[in-house]
Formats: sequence, C-alpha cells, structure tokens
Amino acid sequence: MPTARDLVQAALSEGRKVLLEHEAKALIGDYGIPVTRVKVAKSEDEAVEFAREIGLPVVLKIVSPDVLHKSDVGGVKVNLKTEEEVRRAYREIIENVKSKVPNARIVGILVQEFAPSGVEVIIGLIRDPQFGPTVMFGLGGVFVEVFKDVSFRVAPLTERDAYEMIEEIKGKVLLEGYRGTQPADKKAIADALIKVGQIGLEIPEIKEMDLNPIMAYPTGIKVVDARVILG
Repeated sequence: MPTARDLVQAALSEGRKVLLEHEAKALIGDYGIPVTRVKVAKSEDEAVEFAREIGLPVVLKIVSPDVLHKSDVGGVKVNLKTEEEVRRAYREIIENVKSKVPNARIVGILVQEFAPSGVEVIIGLIRDPQFGPTVMFGLGGVFVEVFKDVSFRVAPLTERDAYEMIEEIKGKVLLEGYRGTQPADKKAIADALIKVGQIGLEIPEIKEMDLNPIMAYPTGIKVVDARVILG
C-alpha cells in the first residue's frame, strides 16, 4: 500500500493539485483515521464485483480530476441496495458526466461502503500564513456553511486542545445525546483532530484538507467524504 507521502508525491509529479477521493481516503487512512471502504471500478462488472466485496448497500461516485463537485453533475448515487441498481447507477453516472463535463478525464467509478447516518461533523486543515497548519472542527453537512459554528487550533494539538475544540462549538449539544439519541464518541473525534494536526505538520505540501461529512457514532467515527488540496 502506498504511504501518505507516496500519494502526495505521485499527484504532484502528475501536475495535480487535488488528490482524487480514493487517494485522499488512503492518505488519512494511513494515519489511522477511520474511513469508508472504497475501490475504483473501471467497468460495470467490476463495480458489481467490488459492491459484493464491500457489501451492499454501496455508494457510487465519479472519479475524475476534472470534477470537483460530484453531485452538481449527477456524479453520485447513494444507498444502492442491489446489483442491478449498481449497474444502472454506473451507466447513469458516466452518461451524466459525459453530458455535463464533456472533456472530463474519467479515471473510473468509486464504489464506497454506505455509512449509516450519525451526527455529521467536519474536520478541516488550513495552512495559515502566520501560524502554519491549523485544524478546524464543527458540525458537518450544511451546518458548517449556514451557522459558521467552528473552532480552531494551531497544530500540534494536545488531547486537551482537541476536547476544548469539541466543547467550544454551540452545536455540541447534538454530540451529547439530543432527544433520546445516544451521545457521539468524543474520544474518537478528538483522536482524529490530533491526527489531522499531525498530517499538517508532517506533509507540508498539503495546503488544505476537508473531511466532511464525518459520521460520529456512539462508538467510533467514519469519514464519508475527503478533499485534499496540495500547494
């Protein structure tokens, strides 16, 4: 398996500034952050084969260096429960992308484990010109755009820093068990925050990173979507 450093060097050597999603997930997985299982299929039959391996239901997503916002071009199909649905989704994604982004280079279709819903959180990394790698935390999905309810710390993070970040957001009530739901695993979130800080320190070529959404469960977390931009 290529290491995080190998993945970054390979992308840069190809002149790419953005890691493809399976590369981004392999990078954060290399640091021990839990991610959804993924495989890149190059054909309909391969997509079905990988769906069997990963276990239905699955999600399919376009893999292309020319498509950043996959859902905007019909490049994502979720919760596919049967092999026939996988086949149909594979064909539809290819057709959608070819009609909306005719010149897009298509690497394949990502077959991804379907993560059950949890509390959606975001962990981000930015490279501040003054402070260097800085970690961000907040509620994920639309919350981050609507409420701008986030906290920041400069890497490296201690365990105390990570727990403070979780406590600082107004939406923390959703992580503490709300209206009968179980509390989310704050230890797993804190662990991921520390590791993202470590990535920022150890791989200076990473300019920006977004893990959003991360599903936070009563036990553990899972990164559903990951974006890594190189500088």
